[in-house]
Amino acid sequence: MNPLPYVMVAPTGARRSTADHPTLPTRPDEIAQTARACFAAGAQALHLHVRDAAGRHSLDPGHYRDAIAAVTEAAPGMAIQVTTETAGRYGPAAQLALIRDLAPLWASVALRELAADPSLARRLYAMCRDQGTALQHIIYDAGDAARLGQWQQEGVLGPNEDVILVLGRYDASHLARVEDIAPFRASLPPVGRWMLCAFGPQEHACLHAAARLGADVRVGFENALTDAKGTPWPNVESSVAALTHSWRTAA
Repeated sequence: MNPLPYVMVAPTGARRSTADHPTLPTRPDEIAQTARACFAAGAQALHLHVRDAAGRHSLDPGHYRDAIAAVTEAAPGMAIQVTTETAGRYGPAAQLALIRDLAPLWASVALRELAADPSLARRLYAMCRDQGTALQHIIYDAGDAARLGQWQQEGVLGPNEDVILVLGRYDASHLARVEDIAPFRASLPPVGRWMLCAFGPQEHACLHAAARLGADVRVGFENALTDAKGTPWPNVESSVAALTHSWRTAA
């Protein structure tokens, strides 16, 4: 029997709000409740975004500490990955400050955002190595994959970096398709573990296809609010439960 894929849930994201879905969690208590439900449904890890008092995407370490404490209490044993996504509000210096001040166990970082200041990127990578922060590198397209390979050749990064491939975009004209996975994966240089997330109604189909290729998967409202028929999920955990149930029954 093949092991079930490693499942991360991304319940919030940087851009969506309750106007997009009434159950989308943004406050620490809401995120913690969602994390507990998703953990019970089979998600092993949480991709964490936090918001400020006005509901805007935040990289404030204090907001992260509040959310991490709430999730740890509600879902002990669930891994937590913090995002360093700039979302048009921050620059590489803020990403560096977050990693320095929060010292998270696990974080995601977009190569194209750090490329705005390569010298600062080197400092961030060195800091992560020194303090033990594991990184997952966000790859949006073949250009990012090429940059990863270049930074590996230059010694900025090692040959076994973990990555997440982002298939599709928020834009409805660029939604994820299963047939795009194989060429996207083939564009990568040698990496360690790889994960896939997918925007749009084909999210679950793409995650199934990626898992068959050996990928970890990320599911949740950051990427998709509906099932394949366009019916909104009642909440994030219902999407996680449907995904994990399909694997368990197949196994």
